[in-house]
Amino acid sequence: MWRPGPGAEHGGVTETIPGLFLSLPEVLVLLGAVALLVARWLPPAARRPGTVAAGAVLVPSAAVLGFVGIRWQMLPVLAGAAAASAFALPPLLRRGAGRPVWRARWWPALPGSLACAGLIATGPVAAWAFPVPVFPEPTGAFAVGTRVVQWTDPLRPEGFTADPGDLRTVVVQLWYPAQKSPAGASRARYLGRTEGEARTVAEALADGVGLPGFLTDGLPRARSRAVVDAPVADGGERFPVVLFSPGAGGVRTQNTAWAEELASHGYLVAALDHPYDSTAVVLADGRTIRATTASTGDRDRDEERAAGWTAVRAADLGFVLTRLERLDRGGTADPLTGRLDTARAAAAGHSLGGAAALQAARQDRRFDAVIDLDGYPHGPTTPALVQPALALTQEITGGTDLRYLPRLTEALRHNTATSYRLTVPGAGHLTFTDGPLYLPPVPSIVGTLGRTESPRVVAAATLAFLDATLRGRPGDPADALRAYGAVTSSGGRGTAGPTPYVHAHRRTAVEAAWFARAGAER
Repeated sequence: MWRPGPGAEHGGVTETIPGLFLSLPEVLVLLGAVALLVARWLPPAARRPGTVAAGAVLVPSAAVLGFVGIRWQMLPVLAGAAAASAFALPPLLRRGAGRPVWRARWWPALPGSLACAGLIATGPVAAWAFPVPVFPEPTGAFAVGTRVVQWTDPLRPEGFTADPGDLRTVVVQLWYPAQKSPAGASRARYLGRTEGEARTVAEALADGVGLPGFLTDGLPRARSRAVVDAPVADGGERFPVVLFSPGAGGVRTQNTAWAEELASHGYLVAALDHPYDSTAVVLADGRTIRATTASTGDRDRDEERAAGWTAVRAADLGFVLTRLERLDRGGTADPLTGRLDTARAAAAGHSLGGAAALQAARQDRRFDAVIDLDGYPHGPTTPALVQPALALTQEITGGTDLRYLPRLTEALRHNTATSYRLTVPGAGHLTFTDGPLYLPPVPSIVGTLGRTESPRVVAAATLAFLDATLRGRPGDPADALRAYGAVTSSGGRGTAGPTPYVHAHRRTAVEAAWFARAGAER
Protein backbone atom coordinates (compact mmCIF):
# COMPACT_ATOMS: atom_id res chain seq x y z
CA MET A 1 0.00 0.00 0.00
CA TRP A 2 1.24 3.48 -0.87
CA ARG A 3 2.83 5.51 1.90
CA PRO A 4 3.83 9.11 1.19
CA GLY A 5 7.36 10.17 1.92
CA PRO A 6 8.59 13.63 2.84
CA GLY A 7 8.12 14.94 -0.69
CA ALA A 8 4.39 14.24 -0.56
CA GLU A 9 3.64 16.72 2.19
CA HIS A 10 3.48 19.78 -0.05
CA GLY A 11 2.97 18.13 -3.43
CA GLY A 12 6.30 18.71 -5.17
CA VAL A 13 7.52 15.74 -7.16
CA THR A 14 4.42 13.74 -6.21
CA GLU A 15 1.95 16.18 -7.79
CA THR A 16 0.15 14.45 -10.64
CA ILE A 17 0.08 15.99 -14.11
CA PRO A 18 -3.50 16.92 -15.11
CA GLY A 19 -4.79 14.67 -17.87
CA LEU A 20 -2.05 12.07 -17.36
CA PHE A 21 -2.89 11.28 -13.71
CA LEU A 22 0.80 10.49 -13.21
CA SER A 23 3.49 12.47 -11.42
CA LEU A 24 6.66 13.46 -13.25
CA PRO A 25 8.74 10.61 -11.72
CA GLU A 26 5.97 8.17 -12.69
CA VAL A 27 5.96 9.47 -16.26
CA LEU A 28 9.74 9.05 -16.43
CA VAL A 29 9.52 5.50 -15.06
CA LEU A 30 6.89 4.71 -17.69
CA LEU A 31 9.01 6.17 -20.49
CA GLY A 32 12.10 4.37 -19.24
CA ALA A 33 10.24 1.04 -19.14
CA VAL A 34 8.94 1.53 -22.67
CA ALA A 35 12.41 2.52 -23.93
CA LEU A 36 13.94 -0.55 -22.28
CA LEU A 37 11.39 -2.77 -23.98
CA VAL A 38 11.91 -1.15 -27.39
CA ALA A 39 15.70 -1.35 -27.11
CA ARG A 40 15.55 -5.12 -27.67
CA TRP A 41 14.15 -4.52 -31.16
CA LEU A 42 16.50 -1.76 -32.28
CA PRO A 43 19.17 -2.31 -34.97
CA PRO A 44 22.33 -3.89 -33.49
CA ALA A 45 24.31 -0.66 -33.46
CA ALA A 46 21.59 1.15 -31.51
CA ARG A 47 20.75 -1.52 -28.94
CA ARG A 48 23.51 -0.77 -26.46
CA PRO A 49 23.09 3.05 -26.34
CA GLY A 50 19.30 2.62 -26.33
CA THR A 51 19.42 0.27 -23.34
CA VAL A 52 21.85 2.50 -21.46
CA ALA A 53 19.68 5.57 -22.09
CA ALA A 54 16.57 3.73 -20.94
CA GLY A 55 18.31 2.64 -17.75
CA ALA A 56 19.57 6.17 -17.13
CA VAL A 57 15.96 7.39 -17.10
CA LEU A 58 14.37 4.41 -15.38
CA VAL A 59 16.67 3.75 -12.44
CA PRO A 60 16.87 7.29 -10.96
CA SER A 61 13.13 7.82 -11.44
CA ALA A 62 12.32 4.54 -9.72
CA ALA A 63 14.62 5.57 -6.88
CA VAL A 64 12.69 8.83 -6.50
CA LEU A 65 9.43 6.89 -6.33
CA GLY A 66 10.93 4.63 -3.71
CA PHE A 67 11.63 7.73 -1.66
CA VAL A 68 8.32 9.58 -2.03
CA GLY A 69 6.14 6.44 -2.18
CA ILE A 70 5.20 4.01 -4.92
CA ARG A 71 1.53 3.88 -5.87
CA TRP A 72 0.06 0.48 -6.64
CA GLN A 73 -0.65 1.59 -10.21
CA MET A 74 3.11 1.69 -10.87
CA LEU A 75 3.81 -1.85 -9.71
CA PRO A 76 2.92 -3.49 -13.06
CA VAL A 77 5.08 -0.90 -14.85
CA LEU A 78 8.05 -1.80 -12.67
CA ALA A 79 7.31 -5.51 -13.11
CA GLY A 80 7.20 -5.07 -16.90
CA ALA A 81 10.48 -3.14 -16.80
CA ALA A 82 12.12 -5.86 -14.73
CA ALA A 83 10.98 -8.53 -17.17
CA ALA A 84 12.13 -6.45 -20.15
CA SER A 85 15.55 -6.07 -18.57
CA ALA A 86 15.90 -9.87 -18.72
CA PHE A 87 15.95 -9.55 -22.51
CA ALA A 88 17.95 -6.33 -22.75
CA LEU A 89 20.71 -6.66 -20.14
CA PRO A 90 22.31 -10.12 -20.71
CA PRO A 91 23.73 -9.19 -24.14
CA LEU A 92 25.31 -6.05 -22.66
CA LEU A 93 26.78 -7.93 -19.71
CA ARG A 94 28.26 -10.66 -21.91
CA ARG A 95 29.74 -8.06 -24.28
CA GLY A 96 31.25 -6.17 -21.34
CA ALA A 97 32.87 -9.38 -20.11
CA GLY A 98 34.34 -10.10 -23.56
CA ARG A 99 32.16 -13.16 -24.01
CA PRO A 100 30.18 -14.01 -27.18
CA VAL A 101 26.89 -12.20 -27.30
CA TRP A 102 23.80 -14.36 -27.29
CA ARG A 103 20.36 -12.97 -27.99
CA ALA A 104 17.04 -14.81 -28.08
CA ARG A 105 15.55 -15.25 -31.51
CA TRP A 106 12.67 -12.95 -32.37
CA TRP A 107 9.95 -15.61 -32.30
CA PRO A 108 10.39 -16.59 -28.61
CA ALA A 109 11.23 -12.97 -27.67
CA LEU A 110 8.06 -11.56 -29.21
CA PRO A 111 5.56 -13.15 -26.76
CA GLY A 112 7.74 -12.04 -23.85
CA SER A 113 7.90 -8.49 -25.19
CA LEU A 114 4.14 -8.42 -25.66
CA ALA A 115 3.64 -9.64 -22.11
CA CYS A 116 5.96 -6.91 -20.82
CA ALA A 117 4.11 -4.33 -22.92
CA GLY A 118 0.83 -5.47 -21.40
CA LEU A 119 2.19 -5.06 -17.88
CA ILE A 120 3.61 -1.61 -18.63
CA ALA A 121 0.34 -0.47 -20.24
CA THR A 122 -1.61 -1.60 -17.18
CA GLY A 123 0.00 1.17 -15.11
CA PRO A 124 -1.32 4.26 -16.93
CA VAL A 125 -4.69 2.57 -17.46
CA ALA A 126 -4.98 1.92 -13.71
CA ALA A 127 -3.84 5.48 -12.95
CA TRP A 128 -6.56 6.77 -15.28
CA ALA A 129 -9.24 4.54 -13.73
CA PHE A 130 -8.25 5.26 -10.10
CA PRO A 131 -6.38 8.58 -10.17
CA VAL A 132 -5.24 10.86 -7.43
CA PRO A 133 -8.05 13.42 -7.78
CA VAL A 134 -7.08 16.79 -9.20
CA PHE A 135 -9.52 19.39 -7.95
CA PRO A 136 -10.74 22.11 -10.29
CA GLU A 137 -9.55 25.64 -9.70
CA PRO A 138 -12.44 27.62 -8.17
CA THR A 139 -13.78 30.27 -10.54
CA GLY A 140 -14.96 32.90 -8.05
CA ALA A 141 -13.33 36.16 -7.04
CA PHE A 142 -12.14 34.82 -3.66
CA ALA A 143 -9.41 32.42 -2.67
CA VAL A 144 -10.64 29.66 -0.36
CA GLY A 145 -9.65 28.83 3.20
CA THR A 146 -10.72 25.84 5.26
CA ARG A 147 -10.60 24.54 8.78
CA VAL A 148 -12.23 21.84 10.89
CA VAL A 149 -14.12 22.33 14.14
CA GLN A 150 -15.77 19.94 16.56
CA TRP A 151 -18.90 20.90 18.45
CA THR A 152 -20.88 19.06 21.14
CA ASP A 153 -24.60 19.68 21.66
CA PRO A 154 -25.19 19.92 25.45
CA LEU A 155 -28.93 19.37 24.98
CA ARG A 156 -28.87 16.12 23.01
CA PRO A 157 -27.73 12.73 24.31
CA GLU A 158 -26.03 10.52 21.72
CA GLY A 159 -28.80 8.20 20.52
CA PHE A 160 -26.42 5.66 18.96
CA THR A 161 -24.87 4.68 22.30
CA ALA A 162 -26.27 3.48 25.61
CA ASP A 163 -24.20 5.87 27.72
CA PRO A 164 -26.58 8.56 29.07
CA GLY A 165 -23.63 10.90 29.56
CA ASP A 166 -22.56 10.67 25.94
CA LEU A 167 -23.63 13.89 24.18
CA ARG A 168 -24.10 14.32 20.45
CA THR A 169 -20.87 15.56 18.84
CA VAL A 170 -20.35 16.55 15.22
CA VAL A 171 -17.21 17.32 13.24
CA VAL A 172 -17.66 20.21 10.81
CA GLN A 173 -15.41 21.42 8.00
CA LEU A 174 -15.71 25.08 7.03
CA TRP A 175 -14.79 26.48 3.62
CA TYR A 176 -14.82 30.27 3.46
CA PRO A 177 -13.77 33.22 1.26
CA ALA A 178 -10.14 33.95 2.04
CA GLN A 179 -7.28 36.22 1.18
CA LYS A 180 -4.91 34.98 -1.48
CA SER A 181 -2.18 32.88 0.10
CA PRO A 182 1.53 33.14 -0.76
CA ALA A 183 2.82 30.98 -3.58
CA GLY A 184 3.73 27.55 -2.30
CA ALA A 185 1.27 27.60 0.62
CA SER A 186 0.33 24.07 1.59
CA ARG A 187 -3.12 23.17 0.32
CA ALA A 188 -5.54 21.20 2.48
CA ARG A 189 -5.37 17.42 2.47
CA TYR A 190 -8.51 16.00 0.88
CA LEU A 191 -9.87 13.45 3.33
CA GLY A 192 -8.59 14.63 6.68
CA ARG A 193 -6.59 17.04 8.77
CA THR A 194 -3.65 14.65 8.95
CA GLU A 195 -2.24 11.85 6.85
CA GLY A 196 -3.47 9.35 9.42
CA GLU A 197 -7.03 10.66 9.34
CA ALA A 198 -7.06 10.77 5.54
CA ARG A 199 -5.84 7.18 5.35
CA THR A 200 -8.35 5.99 7.94
CA VAL A 201 -11.22 7.59 6.04
CA ALA A 202 -10.02 6.30 2.65
CA GLU A 203 -9.78 2.74 3.93
CA ALA A 204 -13.22 3.02 5.55
CA LEU A 205 -14.74 4.29 2.29
CA ALA A 206 -13.26 1.36 0.37
CA ASP A 207 -14.42 -1.12 3.00
CA GLY A 208 -17.91 0.38 2.99
CA VAL A 209 -18.44 -0.52 -0.68
CA GLY A 210 -16.53 -3.79 -0.57
CA LEU A 211 -13.45 -2.63 -2.51
CA PRO A 212 -9.86 -3.59 -1.69
CA GLY A 213 -8.26 -0.78 0.28
CA PHE A 214 -5.42 -0.27 -2.19
CA LEU A 215 -7.86 0.97 -4.87
CA THR A 216 -8.47 4.17 -2.89
CA ASP A 217 -4.83 4.53 -1.89
CA GLY A 218 -4.47 7.71 -3.95
CA LEU A 219 -7.12 9.63 -1.99
CA PRO A 220 -4.97 10.39 1.08
CA ARG A 221 -2.38 11.80 -1.32
CA ALA A 222 -4.81 14.31 -2.82
CA ARG A 223 -4.82 18.01 -2.00
CA SER A 224 -7.77 20.30 -2.56
CA ARG A 225 -7.55 23.98 -3.61
CA ALA A 226 -8.21 25.46 -0.16
CA VAL A 227 -5.50 26.56 2.24
CA VAL A 228 -5.80 25.54 5.88
CA ASP A 229 -6.51 28.47 8.24
CA ALA A 230 -6.03 31.03 5.46
CA PRO A 231 -6.90 34.58 6.61
CA VAL A 232 -10.52 35.53 5.97
CA ALA A 233 -11.08 37.75 2.91
CA ASP A 234 -10.59 41.46 3.41
CA GLY A 235 -13.58 43.78 3.47
CA GLY A 236 -16.65 43.98 5.61
CA GLU A 237 -19.03 41.87 3.55
CA ARG A 238 -20.93 39.10 5.31
CA PHE A 239 -21.14 35.65 3.78
CA PRO A 240 -24.39 33.68 3.41
CA VAL A 241 -24.00 30.19 4.87
CA VAL A 242 -24.69 26.80 3.30
CA LEU A 243 -24.82 23.72 5.53
CA PHE A 244 -24.15 20.34 3.91
CA SER A 245 -24.97 16.77 4.95
CA PRO A 246 -23.22 13.93 3.05
CA GLY A 247 -24.80 10.76 1.75
CA ALA A 248 -25.24 7.57 3.75
CA GLY A 249 -21.77 6.24 4.43
CA GLY A 250 -20.33 9.45 3.03
CA VAL A 251 -18.04 11.92 4.75
CA ARG A 252 -17.90 15.69 5.22
CA THR A 253 -15.32 16.09 2.44
CA GLN A 254 -17.22 14.15 -0.24
CA ASN A 255 -18.30 17.41 -1.97
CA THR A 256 -15.09 19.38 -1.58
CA ALA A 257 -14.99 20.64 -5.19
CA TRP A 258 -18.58 21.90 -4.81
CA ALA A 259 -17.84 23.53 -1.45
CA GLU A 260 -14.70 25.28 -2.71
CA GLU A 261 -16.53 26.66 -5.73
CA LEU A 262 -19.31 28.08 -3.53
CA ALA A 263 -16.78 29.58 -1.12
CA SER A 264 -14.91 31.25 -3.97
CA HIS A 265 -18.17 33.04 -4.83
CA GLY A 266 -18.66 34.44 -1.36
CA TYR A 267 -20.45 31.71 0.61
CA LEU A 268 -19.42 29.94 3.78
CA VAL A 269 -19.97 26.19 3.47
CA ALA A 270 -20.17 24.02 6.59
CA ALA A 271 -20.11 20.28 5.87
CA LEU A 272 -20.88 17.79 8.63
CA ASP A 273 -19.60 14.41 9.66
CA HIS A 274 -22.46 12.58 11.42
CA PRO A 275 -20.94 10.12 13.93
CA TYR A 276 -22.18 6.51 13.66
CA ASP A 277 -23.67 7.38 10.24
CA SER A 278 -20.74 8.85 8.27
CA THR A 279 -18.40 6.03 7.28
CA ALA A 280 -15.58 7.11 9.62
CA VAL A 281 -15.38 10.13 11.91
CA VAL A 282 -12.06 10.96 13.56
CA LEU A 283 -12.59 13.03 16.71
CA ALA A 284 -10.20 15.58 18.14
CA ASP A 285 -9.04 13.11 20.82
CA GLY A 286 -8.00 10.62 18.13
CA ARG A 287 -10.93 8.23 18.48
CA THR A 288 -12.44 6.92 15.26
CA ILE A 289 -16.18 6.29 15.13
CA ARG A 290 -17.22 3.93 12.35
CA ALA A 291 -20.70 3.81 10.83
CA THR A 292 -23.19 1.51 12.53
CA THR A 293 -26.12 2.25 10.21
CA ALA A 294 -26.78 -0.49 7.67
CA SER A 295 -29.57 -1.88 5.55
CA THR A 296 -31.54 -4.85 6.86
CA GLY A 297 -32.83 -5.90 3.45
CA ASP A 298 -36.44 -5.34 4.55
CA ARG A 299 -37.82 -2.36 2.61
CA ASP A 300 -40.35 -1.19 5.22
CA ARG A 301 -37.95 -1.58 8.11
CA ASP A 302 -35.17 0.15 6.20
CA GLU A 303 -37.47 3.08 5.41
CA GLU A 304 -38.36 3.41 9.09
CA ARG A 305 -34.70 3.36 10.11
CA ALA A 306 -33.72 5.80 7.37
CA ALA A 307 -36.40 8.21 8.58
CA GLY A 308 -34.87 8.04 12.06
CA TRP A 309 -31.34 8.66 10.77
CA THR A 310 -32.65 11.54 8.69
CA ALA A 311 -34.20 13.13 11.78
CA VAL A 312 -30.87 12.91 13.63
CA ARG A 313 -29.05 14.51 10.70
CA ALA A 314 -31.66 17.28 10.47
CA ALA A 315 -31.15 18.05 14.16
CA ASP A 316 -27.38 18.13 13.54
CA LEU A 317 -27.89 20.72 10.79
CA GLY A 318 -29.99 22.92 13.06
CA PHE A 319 -27.43 22.64 15.85
CA VAL A 320 -24.56 23.64 13.55
CA LEU A 321 -26.52 26.68 12.36
CA THR A 322 -26.94 27.67 16.01
CA ARG A 323 -23.20 27.34 16.58
CA LEU A 324 -22.47 29.43 13.49
CA GLU A 325 -24.80 32.12 14.81
CA ARG A 326 -22.91 32.10 18.10
CA LEU A 327 -19.59 32.20 16.28
CA ASP A 328 -20.72 35.21 14.26
CA ARG A 329 -21.89 37.05 17.38
CA GLY A 330 -18.48 36.59 18.99
CA GLY A 331 -19.39 33.99 21.58
CA THR A 332 -15.84 32.77 21.06
CA ALA A 333 -12.97 34.73 19.53
CA ASP A 334 -12.83 33.75 15.87
CA PRO A 335 -11.66 35.31 12.58
CA LEU A 336 -15.15 34.72 11.15
CA THR A 337 -16.90 36.70 13.90
CA GLY A 338 -19.04 39.38 12.32
CA ARG A 339 -18.54 37.97 8.81
CA LEU A 340 -21.31 35.34 8.64
CA ASP A 341 -24.77 36.26 7.43
CA THR A 342 -26.61 33.47 9.23
CA ALA A 343 -29.89 35.22 8.44
CA ARG A 344 -29.31 33.97 4.90
CA ALA A 345 -28.83 30.23 5.29
CA ALA A 346 -29.43 27.18 3.13
CA ALA A 347 -29.59 23.50 4.04
CA ALA A 348 -28.12 21.14 1.44
CA GLY A 349 -27.21 17.49 1.20
CA HIS A 350 -26.55 14.54 -1.07
CA SER A 351 -28.62 11.36 -1.06
CA LEU A 352 -29.63 10.70 2.58
CA GLY A 353 -28.14 14.10 3.34
CA GLY A 354 -30.58 15.63 0.85
CA ALA A 355 -33.45 14.07 2.78
CA ALA A 356 -31.96 15.53 5.97
CA ALA A 357 -31.76 18.98 4.38
CA LEU A 358 -35.46 18.80 3.47
CA GLN A 359 -36.36 17.79 7.02
CA ALA A 360 -34.15 20.46 8.55
CA ALA A 361 -35.87 23.12 6.44
CA ARG A 362 -39.32 21.88 7.48
CA GLN A 363 -38.44 21.97 11.16
CA ASP A 364 -36.30 25.08 11.26
CA ARG A 365 -37.50 28.29 9.61
CA ARG A 366 -34.03 29.82 9.98
CA PHE A 367 -33.14 28.02 6.76
CA ASP A 368 -34.12 30.22 3.83
CA ALA A 369 -33.52 27.69 1.05
CA VAL A 370 -32.95 23.96 0.65
CA ILE A 371 -30.99 21.89 -1.89
CA ASP A 372 -31.43 18.15 -2.36
CA LEU A 373 -28.70 16.52 -4.46
CA ASP A 374 -30.35 13.32 -5.73
CA GLY A 375 -31.76 12.37 -2.35
CA TYR A 376 -34.84 10.23 -1.67
CA PRO A 377 -37.07 12.18 0.78
CA HIS A 378 -37.21 9.92 3.82
CA GLY A 379 -39.47 10.74 6.74
CA PRO A 380 -42.65 12.82 6.87
CA THR A 381 -43.50 15.30 4.15
CA THR A 382 -45.31 17.55 6.62
CA PRO A 383 -45.31 20.29 7.62
CA ALA A 384 -45.04 21.77 4.15
CA LEU A 385 -41.88 23.51 3.10
CA VAL A 386 -42.01 27.31 3.10
CA GLN A 387 -38.57 27.88 1.53
CA PRO A 388 -37.52 27.75 -2.11
CA ALA A 389 -36.21 24.27 -2.86
CA LEU A 390 -33.96 22.83 -5.56
CA ALA A 391 -33.76 19.11 -6.24
CA LEU A 392 -31.03 17.97 -8.63
CA THR A 393 -31.63 14.48 -9.95
CA GLN A 394 -30.07 12.06 -12.34
CA GLU A 395 -32.07 10.96 -15.36
CA ILE A 396 -35.00 8.76 -14.42
CA THR A 397 -34.60 5.34 -16.08
CA GLY A 398 -36.11 1.90 -15.85
CA GLY A 399 -33.64 1.08 -13.11
CA THR A 400 -34.72 3.98 -10.88
CA ASP A 401 -36.62 3.14 -7.71
CA LEU A 402 -40.27 3.48 -8.73
CA ARG A 403 -41.05 5.28 -5.46
CA TYR A 404 -38.40 7.97 -5.92
CA LEU A 405 -40.02 10.42 -8.32
CA PRO A 406 -43.55 10.29 -6.79
CA ARG A 407 -42.07 10.75 -3.33
CA LEU A 408 -39.90 13.66 -4.41
CA THR A 409 -42.80 15.24 -6.28
CA GLU A 410 -44.99 14.99 -3.19
CA ALA A 411 -42.31 16.56 -1.02
CA LEU A 412 -41.96 19.53 -3.37
CA ARG A 413 -45.55 20.02 -4.56
CA HIS A 414 -46.93 21.31 -1.26
CA ASN A 415 -44.19 23.90 -0.84
CA THR A 416 -45.64 27.37 -0.27
CA ALA A 417 -42.57 28.75 -2.08
CA THR A 418 -41.51 27.62 -5.53
CA SER A 419 -39.66 24.32 -5.82
CA TYR A 420 -37.48 23.40 -8.79
CA ARG A 421 -36.44 19.96 -9.98
CA LEU A 422 -33.44 19.96 -12.30
CA THR A 423 -32.84 16.69 -14.16
CA VAL A 424 -29.21 16.69 -15.28
CA PRO A 425 -28.64 14.74 -18.52
CA GLY A 426 -25.85 12.21 -18.25
CA ALA A 427 -25.74 12.35 -14.45
CA GLY A 428 -25.36 9.36 -12.15
CA HIS A 429 -25.92 9.28 -8.41
CA LEU A 430 -22.27 10.07 -7.65
CA THR A 431 -22.12 12.84 -10.27
CA PHE A 432 -23.30 15.09 -7.43
CA THR A 433 -20.18 14.33 -5.34
CA ASP A 434 -16.42 14.36 -5.92
CA GLY A 435 -16.72 10.77 -7.18
CA PRO A 436 -16.12 11.58 -10.88
CA LEU A 437 -12.72 13.04 -9.95
CA TYR A 438 -11.31 9.72 -8.72
CA LEU A 439 -13.60 6.83 -9.66
CA PRO A 440 -13.56 4.87 -12.95
CA PRO A 441 -15.85 6.59 -15.48
CA VAL A 442 -18.57 3.93 -15.30
CA PRO A 443 -21.83 5.57 -16.46
CA SER A 444 -24.03 3.73 -13.96
CA ILE A 445 -21.92 5.09 -11.10
CA VAL A 446 -20.65 8.55 -12.03
CA GLY A 447 -22.63 9.27 -15.18
CA THR A 448 -21.23 10.41 -18.50
CA LEU A 449 -20.47 14.11 -17.92
CA GLY A 450 -16.80 13.45 -17.26
CA ARG A 451 -14.33 14.53 -14.62
CA THR A 452 -14.28 18.18 -15.61
CA GLU A 453 -17.92 18.78 -16.45
CA SER A 454 -19.51 16.94 -13.49
CA PRO A 455 -18.31 19.27 -10.71
CA ARG A 456 -18.82 22.32 -12.92
CA VAL A 457 -22.47 21.60 -13.67
CA VAL A 458 -23.45 20.73 -10.09
CA ALA A 459 -21.75 23.79 -8.59
CA ALA A 460 -22.99 26.18 -11.29
CA ALA A 461 -26.61 25.06 -10.89
CA THR A 462 -26.32 25.38 -7.13
CA LEU A 463 -24.89 28.89 -7.40
CA ALA A 464 -27.66 29.99 -9.79
CA PHE A 465 -30.26 28.91 -7.24
CA LEU A 466 -28.48 30.33 -4.18
CA ASP A 467 -27.76 33.66 -5.84
CA ALA A 468 -31.48 34.04 -6.57
CA THR A 469 -32.81 32.87 -3.21
CA LEU A 470 -30.22 34.07 -0.71
CA ARG A 471 -28.88 37.12 -2.53
CA GLY A 472 -32.01 38.19 -4.36
CA ARG A 473 -30.52 38.14 -7.81
CA PRO A 474 -33.31 39.30 -10.18
CA GLY A 475 -34.96 36.95 -12.63
CA ASP A 476 -36.50 33.52 -12.55
CA PRO A 477 -34.09 30.84 -11.23
CA ALA A 478 -35.59 28.40 -13.71
CA ASP A 479 -34.15 30.41 -16.59
CA ALA A 480 -30.62 30.01 -15.23
CA LEU A 481 -31.15 26.36 -14.30
CA ARG A 482 -32.24 25.39 -17.82
CA ALA A 483 -28.65 25.75 -18.96
CA TYR A 484 -27.88 22.55 -17.04
CA GLY A 485 -30.85 20.31 -17.78
CA ALA A 486 -34.62 19.94 -17.80
CA VAL A 487 -36.42 22.05 -15.19
CA THR A 488 -39.86 21.58 -13.69
CA SER A 489 -41.30 23.76 -10.96
CA SER A 490 -44.08 23.29 -8.43
CA GLY A 491 -45.45 24.79 -5.24
CA GLY A 492 -45.69 28.50 -4.75
CA ARG A 493 -47.72 29.81 -7.67
CA GLY A 494 -47.48 26.41 -9.32
CA THR A 495 -45.85 27.76 -12.44
CA ALA A 496 -42.39 28.20 -13.83
CA GLY A 497 -42.72 31.95 -13.41
CA PRO A 498 -40.71 34.12 -11.05
CA THR A 499 -40.46 32.72 -7.53
CA PRO A 500 -42.73 34.50 -5.05
CA TYR A 501 -39.97 34.25 -2.49
CA VAL A 502 -37.15 36.77 -2.62
CA HIS A 503 -35.05 37.21 0.49
CA ALA A 504 -35.52 40.72 1.83
CA HIS A 505 -31.87 41.51 2.50
CA ARG A 506 -30.17 44.54 1.02
CA ARG A 507 -27.21 43.76 -1.18
CA THR A 508 -23.83 44.89 -0.09
CA ALA A 509 -21.76 46.97 -2.48
CA VAL A 510 -19.54 43.92 -3.03
CA GLU A 511 -22.54 41.78 -3.99
CA ALA A 512 -23.89 44.45 -6.34
CA ALA A 513 -20.53 44.65 -8.07
CA TRP A 514 -20.31 40.87 -8.27
CA PHE A 515 -23.73 40.56 -9.88
CA ALA A 516 -22.94 43.31 -12.36
CA ARG A 517 -19.75 41.52 -13.36
CA ALA A 518 -21.45 38.13 -13.56
CA GLY A 519 -24.21 39.56 -15.72
CA ALA A 520 -21.68 41.08 -18.09
CA GLU A 521 -19.79 37.79 -18.36
CA ARG A 522 -22.96 35.90 -19.19
